[in-house]
Amino acid sequence: MSSPIIVALDLERDAAIQLSSRLDPNLCKLKVGNELFTSSGPQVVLDLKSKGFDIFLDLKFHDIPNTVASAVREACELGVWMVNVHASGGSKMMASAADTILDYESKPILIGVTVLTSIGEDEASSLGINHIESHTLSLAKLAKQSGLDGIVCSPQEVKKIKEDCGNDFIAVTPGIRPSNTEDDQTRISTPKQAIANGSDYLVIGRPITRSADPLASLKSILNEIT
Repeated sequence: MSSPIIVALDLERDAAIQLSSRLDPNLCKLKVGNELFTSSGPQVVLDLKSKGFDIFLDLKFHDIPNTVASAVREACELGVWMVNVHASGGSKMMASAADTILDYESKPILIGVTVLTSIGEDEASSLGINHIESHTLSLAKLAKQSGLDGIVCSPQEVKKIKEDCGNDFIAVTPGIRPSNTEDDQTRISTPKQAIANGSDYLVIGRPITRSADPLASLKSILNEIT
């Protein structure tokens, strides 16, 4: 069975490469986000892939349909395992991205970002979102209708999304903490709770990347959820 853990390499290049050497590609996948990709470029994806890791390119594309389709095409050319777009970009943008992926024999998983886990109800209200769960569910339904494989959401919303969109609709959940640590995430969960809610993949950063023994921390989390 494939590991459900995606380790977030929100680091600069040298630190990310060093950390990857302390992890096991059989036990996790790696997330390359805005910080690492902006500082290092596409080459870092290729370098991490050469170590045997599946790569989630987490750049949250959000632009006009043609631009997003072109960006997704470049991600496909890099051979990433997963790539994401912002679901709030709308159905035309998401459908354009989904159509682009059909051109590739080895298709990455395409997911839509719903509401960032750093946003709580108060901030959501200031953005015109009256209720996070219902808004997330609406975006999830739109993503599925547009041909996406799944969404990024908080662990709290997974159960309802699975009920409405089906168990095969992939749920990727950040905001995962082995304990309720105070940080910049608002809608968080433990790994065990997230899996119980139906999460397919857990994005975990600091509890692993800041650990004195990242591999031991990774194995501890896997033991908790298996």
